[in-house]
Amino acid sequence: MPWYHFLLEFISGALLANGVPHFVQGICGSPFQTPFASPPGVGESLPVMNVLWGFVNFVAGALLLHYFQPHGALAWLGWSLFGMGALLLGMQMAAHFGKVRAGNR
Repeated sequence: MPWYHFLLEFISGALLANGVPHFVQGICGSPFQTPFASPPGVGESLPVMNVLWGFVNFVAGALLLHYFQPHGALAWLGWSLFGMGALLLGMQMAAHFGKVRAGNR
């Protein structure tokens, strides 16, 4: 399997993890940070924008996972990288949004 499959599996996990907070905050009707706010990643966007941004992340992550799904002898590595992408981005988002939201109180 080419090396870039492993990279795309990692990115797939990160995209799927990134979709969760945006989608959930959006469907709950809460404003939340997006790259489209001012300043990007700090300002809050409307709930509808968060639903759309979360959905785009879900679709992109699912498409990558569909086309570059881990298989074969190194499937364990692909799934591990997928999980690491989700975990690392989740930890980064927790740290970033924790600081931003503490400053917005």
